[in-house]
Amino acid sequence: MLAAFTGTFSGNPRKWWSTTLWNGGAVGARMVTASEAVASAKRITVLTGAGVSTASGLPDFGSPTAAALLDPDLTDPEARRTTWRARLDHPVWTASPNAAHRALVDLERSGRLRALLTQNVDGLHQRAGSTSVVELHGSIHGVRCVACDARTPMTDTLARARRGETDPTCLTCGGVLRSTTVSFGEPLDSAVLRTARTAVLDCDLLLVAGTSLLVAPAADLVGLAARAGASVVLCNAEPTPFDASATAVVRDPVAHSLPALVAVPVIESDRPVRTWGDPSTW
Repeated sequence: MLAAFTGTFSGNPRKWWSTTLWNGGAVGARMVTASEAVASAKRITVLTGAGVSTASGLPDFGSPTAAALLDPDLTDPEARRTTWRARLDHPVWTASPNAAHRALVDLERSGRLRALLTQNVDGLHQRAGSTSVVELHGSIHGVRCVACDARTPMTDTLARARRGETDPTCLTCGGVLRSTTVSFGEPLDSAVLRTARTAVLDCDLLLVAGTSLLVAPAADLVGLAARAGASVVLCNAEPTPFDASATAVVRDPVAHSLPALVAVPVIESDRPVRTWGDPSTW
């Protein structure tokens, strides 16, 4: 496993890539272009999706197991009971961060990470050690009451379910409980979305990993970054709607490609970072 290179580099990253990172092996032109974009970036915003967590044993977006992390029709008591049962032994509770998560921790420690935006609700970025995480779709690790908005840890509610409460209700008002995730059709928290938009406007590289970019408004962040002048590197196994406009597209598994990209030595440069910055200052 590659470790992140924490120094700087004044030579040609193509030479370093082929002779050091891959020990002289053949490297696709797209991967070299991606390495150059990462090496020259000074302020990087990252956007991740479900593909980052598959190497941790979590299902990709759209599978029945993944659906248990989202809330059902909350007006249907049987649907709520089914979801609480499915959550009891969900693999998210025992999953560990993988090499992709750890690589992004290394990127943050290098001082070049502007923000880590994630569509994932599993909390694995934080478990790996990332601190600059913006959870676009919320977190499965919290519970809130739909009536009074009382908040409790998911572990407390699951403990009640294990003791026999098939449809746990709010201990404060008796209302229906749901996870603190964003379900299909629900708007993202406006403050969270503003933070995310500001982060992509205030970077010189948007590094996207493990997402098909089919769900708005998270997917719209890619076009916003590109229009603001940032380079865009897409790391995803399958094609996305933004491949044609990206600086580089990498098809390798993100548990391999992210550590490799973060390991590329930084190119020293006096070039200032020019971004659109915070829209509130325009």
